[in-house]
Amino acid sequence: MNESSVATVAEVNGVQRVQVGEREYLLVGTAHISQESADLVRTVIAAERPDCVCIELDERRHQALAQGSRFESLDLKTIIRNRQLAPLVMNLVLASYQRQLGGALGVTPGSELLAAAQTASELGIRVVLVDRDVRTTLRRAWAALSMWRKSELIAAVLGSMLEAPELSEEDLRNLRQQDVLSRLMAELGEAFPALKTVLIDERDAYLAERLRRAPGPRIVAVVGAGHVAGMRHALEQQRTADLDALDTIPEPSPLWKLAGWSIPAAIVLALLLIGWRDGPAAVGDSALFWVLATGLPALAGAVLAFGHPLTILASFASAPLTTLSPLVGVGYVAAFVQAYVRPPLVREIQSVIDDVRFPLRWWQNRVLRICLVFLLTTIGASLGTLFGVAEILRSIV
Repeated sequence: MNESSVATVAEVNGVQRVQVGEREYLLVGTAHISQESADLVRTVIAAERPDCVCIELDERRHQALAQGSRFESLDLKTIIRNRQLAPLVMNLVLASYQRQLGGALGVTPGSELLAAAQTASELGIRVVLVDRDVRTTLRRAWAALSMWRKSELIAAVLGSMLEAPELSEEDLRNLRQQDVLSRLMAELGEAFPALKTVLIDERDAYLAERLRRAPGPRIVAVVGAGHVAGMRHALEQQRTADLDALDTIPEPSPLWKLAGWSIPAAIVLALLLIGWRDGPAAVGDSALFWVLATGLPALAGAVLAFGHPLTILASFASAPLTTLSPLVGVGYVAAFVQAYVRPPLVREIQSVIDDVRFPLRWWQNRVLRICLVFLLTTIGASLGTLFGVAEILRSIV
């Protein structure tokens, strides 16, 4: 099979035909929340009878959609231990945003992806799931942002989430040129180019490479409309992608690790200088100041989140130590304690995507309260750290 010849493209009824040598790719761009997209997918697969149908899903998301239990199997303790709570918050917010858009028209998000799998199975056509694991995508996206950018992103996404969308089917016809995730990225603007790179550009390359490796000369690919242009370009240019590299969570750079230890190093040096200059009593006073400066704001965050008394105590006790270490944050300690003493109920896990867009329910739903404990204690300890470092360093000047 020769794929070295020049590719040609034709677009018919929203389907991009890409001919590369002896292989033909039909890229069906969908809106993820449009009944029209689901109907289009069924029509194309039935009419074309390809050798293979590739779907923009990973195994985990496919099972979740098929079983209707995307978050019921959450193991919050494992998520917290693996320091994946922040990506989980973003995942919940994005899922809620997508459900809001689909709910306006009574369409289940991802229904066209399920329609593609069901239609292919009925016709005896092989189905290949070609998307990257959603956990890898979210962790790579989160790792690509600085701490300040992460804070800005959370604020921006929460703001978008709380706006109730009003969309007609005509709006969705326009949205087919840009899927839900792309729409959200556009609303966030160009302030987060690193996020767009991971969520859109990397996945374009990943999806195109998986298509290239799919079996058979004729392939139908059902993907979000926002990915079609990038995938088409990658197929036309015959650019290969390193899937192993795209599946890897990048390690923090040595400079970032060094920066993470700069605060504890500065505090230790400051205390040594204070002890040499003013004696042990002054060191004790400074250490007590650090405990209060970091512990009280973390405690206040846990209180504001209506955390369990043990969570509040753990926040205060762990903040002075965790703020001196880049290995674990007080938010994860507090969230783990909260998850242990107040584990979520099944109905709360089932309703989390609906509850996430209502501010008051963050205090009522135990899953969201764990997330709230994580966010507020982290913010409190961070502010306390900035204040504590400034005051201790000022005392030695």
